[in-house]
Amino acid sequence: MFDLIVIVRVPEPDDMAPVADALARMRPLCLAEDGCVSWEAYRSQDDPGRFVLVERWASRTHWEAHNTGDAIQKIYLPEIMPRIEREVHPSSPLRGAQ
Repeated sequence: MFDLIVIVRVPEPDDMAPVADALARMRPLCLAEDGCVSWEAYRSQDDPGRFVLVERWASRTHWEAHNTGDAIQKIYLPEIMPRIEREVHPSSPLRGAQ
C-alpha cells in the first residue's frame, strides 16, 4: 500500500468555497482510478481554509499514474493549485509498538 496525506491551506477566503467544491468533484474520479483504495478530503471545523486529503493507493506506481488522470489534469491543477499552499506527505500508519 502507498498512503498519502496532503495538507492544503487556502490563504484567500474567497477561494475556500471553490476549492471545497473542486475537491468534492475530484473524489469520484479518484475512486474510479485503477489502484485507488480510498480517497477522502476533510475540511477543518476550526479553520475553514485548511483541508486534509487522505489517500490510499495499491502502490506508489498507481499514485504516480494518478497524476495523468482527469481528477488531477482537469480539476486539481487548473482549479485548485493556483489557490492553495500545500504539503505532501507520503505516510505510514502507526500500528502498535514498532
